[in-house]
Amino acid sequence: MAFENGEVSKEQLLHAQAHVWNHLFSFINSMSLKCAIELGIPDIIHNHAKPISLSQLLDALQIPKVKSHFVYRLMRMLIHSEFFVKVSDDEEERYWLTPASCLFLRNAPLTVTPLVPLILDPIFTTPFDHLSEWLASEHNYLSPFEMAHGRKLFELAGQELRVNELLNEAMCSDARILTHVLLREHRQVLEGMKLLVDVGGGIGTTAKAIADAFPDMKCIVLDLPHVVGGLEGTNNLTYVAGDMFETIPSADTVFLKWILHDWNDEDCVKILKKCKEAIDDNCKDKLRGGCRKVMIIDMVVDVYETDNNKAMETHLLFDIAMMSYINGKERTKKEWAKLFFDAGFTSYNITPAFGLRSLIQLYP
Repeated sequence: MAFENGEVSKEQLLHAQAHVWNHLFSFINSMSLKCAIELGIPDIIHNHAKPISLSQLLDALQIPKVKSHFVYRLMRMLIHSEFFVKVSDDEEERYWLTPASCLFLRNAPLTVTPLVPLILDPIFTTPFDHLSEWLASEHNYLSPFEMAHGRKLFELAGQELRVNELLNEAMCSDARILTHVLLREHRQVLEGMKLLVDVGGGIGTTAKAIADAFPDMKCIVLDLPHVVGGLEGTNNLTYVAGDMFETIPSADTVFLKWILHDWNDEDCVKILKKCKEAIDDNCKDKLRGGCRKVMIIDMVVDVYETDNNKAMETHLLFDIAMMSYINGKERTKKEWAKLFFDAGFTSYNITPAFGLRSLIQLYP
């Protein structure tokens, strides 16, 4: 196909040009959202308790009137991106929240605001400047992140408090949403368990919610020493510093939330073998019953039976992100199955229970 030889129409040429522009400037969607979050626009509208006019928004922002048109243009962009809606009356248009912008209310129980400073921090955006260099390089860098910063992501997090805090806060915000849905809509998958180990469970947001919902269940959070050091447990919640590649405490159920997409196939098989050892060891204890399974919450790229282009695009974006941060990946059903059988498991089922992520139950 060659445009200059007249092999395609004028419409195709201009559509291709528009497609290029849209993708080259798509980062502005993220940066516009970041601007709104930093200014606190969702909270201002929420606290106003009704649709807010541009002039009222400017007063709350304490932005000079001379810049009112710039704020109008920012809001127009964010309305198009479905983070706000425009409500018109006889005097002037007003702005109101959408379900998406409600997730950016800072003090809301299910806020995702901590994701913004994490994903859009230069530490996490710079690796993408090195993506082509990394692909073409013969140097043994694990990822573009390591090429950009000279250290692997988890090494950097262990050495720099700010990065560790960014990661923990973002993962906690995600855990609150996921646990909310898990306990409200899929509580039955946790019933009957006596001992659950949350592998890579961070500071224990998910495990604590499960332990509170099931007071007869013992929960253990396993994570690296710099993550769980100094954290105090409860009557049925314990923190264990360790390495999932070395050993996982024996349990009825091993829980892996958004862990395996961080690792390549070889490492995933190693982790899953340790999970299998943990539930096999527990089975030897006849005094303790249990469900004996591994519960995985992660993305399954081709889980949808019908076309869902938006979901597929998000899955693919996550896949490139995992490749760039830590040499991880998002997997198809076939790729997941190979990992499970290579690790020695005999059966599994996949349920698309959490929007873009699925619940995978894996049996020995």
